[in-house]
Amino acid sequence: MATATSLTLLKLVTGLMTGSMAVLSSAIDSLLDIVMSVANFLAIRQAEQPPDTKHPFGHGKFETIATIVQALAIGLSGGWVCYESVRRLLTGVTLGKLEGGMAVLAFSALVSWKIGRFLVHTARETESTALKADSLHFSMDVYTNLALLAGLVAIRVFNLAWLDPALSIVVALYIFYQAFGLFRYGLRDILDERLPETIREEIATILEQHRGKLLGYHRLRTRRAGSQKLIDFHLTLCKYLSVEEAHDIADHLETHMKEKIGRADITIHVEPCPFETCPGRHKCPGDFPFNKETP
Repeated sequence: MATATSLTLLKLVTGLMTGSMAVLSSAIDSLLDIVMSVANFLAIRQAEQPPDTKHPFGHGKFETIATIVQALAIGLSGGWVCYESVRRLLTGVTLGKLEGGMAVLAFSALVSWKIGRFLVHTARETESTALKADSLHFSMDVYTNLALLAGLVAIRVFNLAWLDPALSIVVALYIFYQAFGLFRYGLRDILDERLPETIREEIATILEQHRGKLLGYHRLRTRRAGSQKLIDFHLTLCKYLSVEEAHDIADHLETHMKEKIGRADITIHVEPCPFETCPGRHKCPGDFPFNKETP
């Protein structure tokens, strides 16, 4: 938040002094970085609160809400940049000394790259959707600033003042694209889209590893709430196991999955073996077909 604030002030001052819409549009983008970082800070702090009576599944979706709010804010900023750029194309453009703008954009690209790499690493460790969105935005700032820098160099060399608002329109279109991607990303959590196939395959692998104790599983359902993964499924066990034995197996599976998958809330519903001709737990041939996941 401190870095984004410093960059925003630097770009605003430079943009007003030079009259460059490219630098001003980059300043607006940095202003959004502040909004996003503040929103993420508040959302993550709230999402880390433990479950309570009103929110028994936790507060993970505060991160998702922050992601959607960021997408809407980014879209609005893109609209302003596009409007102002078109206005300047129609009314004419007067630019001052551009060397300061070039230096600011180059410095901003370097700082954004450093922050982006840090956020990517942290988002991967914490599996935070809000930080992942934030890291994407900072990482893309690098390419945006470099593109605007190249444009200012072209303006300086070839004296093409109209190129400044024209490049800003391109940046605005990119901002729209980024906002749409973030909105879709947040909407998946709101609509309880299932977890990626790699995680579901990891769950299936763990169950396969315990096949000697299990007859099968079905009704596997997964979804995400912020950085927390919610998983539930039905587990078929020998009907002659005691309640304590069935509980121990389910508890062991839950622990194993959390070790492999990370932060997860897992609910396992135990069902008895449906075979009526079962000879008993000690005489079970163990060659029944493994009942894999069904929709």
